Amino acid sequence: MSEEKKGALGFKQDTPMERFLNGLIVENPTLVLMIGMCPTLAVTTSAINGLTMGLATTFVLALSNAVISLLRKVIPDTVRIPAFIVVIASFVTLVQLVMQAYVPVMYQALGVYIPLIVVNCIIFGRAEAYASKHKVIPSFFDGIGMGIGFTCAITVIGLFRELIGGGTMFDVQIFGEGSVVPGPVGYFFSQYQPIRIFIQQAGAFIVLAVLIAIMNQIKFNMEKKGKDTSKFGVGGCCSDVEIKDPKKVKEELLAKERAALETKPETIKLSDIKAPEKEPVPVGKSNEAIKEVITPGEEDKK
Repeated sequence: MSEEKKGALGFKQDTPMERFLNGLIVENPTLVLMIGMCPTLAVTTSAINGLTMGLATTFVLALSNAVISLLRKVIPDTVRIPAFIVVIASFVTLVQLVMQAYVPVMYQALGVYIPLIVVNCIIFGRAEAYASKHKVIPSFFDGIGMGIGFTCAITVIGLFRELIGGGTMFDVQIFGEGSVVPGPVGYFFSQYQPIRIFIQQAGAFIVLAVLIAIMNQIKFNMEKKGKDTSKFGVGGCCSDVEIKDPKKVKEELLAKERAALETKPETIKLSDIKAPEKEPVPVGKSNEAIKEVITPGEEDKK
């Protein structure tokens, strides 16, 4: 197995496991690539909201990736974006109808953010950058990995916001008055006063910033141990772009500069310079033209 065909975690590229771990860790859409921020900040007021939104997005992402990959040789390049929208909107409509029929409470809780999955940039990004250029199975697992990574991130954000801001975890009272924890520990937990700002929009930014800082610290610790983290978060919507080693790029630039300095400028000898040849002028016509010019007022005499 060549080094160039390995992913960031050492797995062979474009295999189901490499695609799954890529979306879950290496290119996590929320904590690494920081895309899909609208539902991340808006619906994570509770863990169950984040989990439901994440699973709905995963369903649409995986199946739309598979269908777009299946039709990638049929869809003309000039109409690929409208075609992607039709495919994605079809699965979003299916999710919307199923939720409305079987989980109406969650459908009401998530509201307009369910149909807005159509314009989620995670789905569009993976359709354009990966599914439209790769086979069906890797594209399907790419959608699964990205969707599960998105689900885990927004569920954890919702869990922290719910626990700190309301004292509950998946609607079970843990902290504050009415805690379900028995004994002295329960009495200690019941004295907790919820910090309401975490239920509001500002709380989403605070929790997201803390989780991103933890993610960066993990990456920094990996670099200190000598592990290669250069491929973390560099793909995103342009995963096919070749990432060059900065040292090699610097060496190539220095080699080009040396080659330019070593090349001698071409010397031009005087004997090589030739005067431009004059065009022959017909004698008769030139005399007539001179007469016409030299003898002004000839027209008056005539």
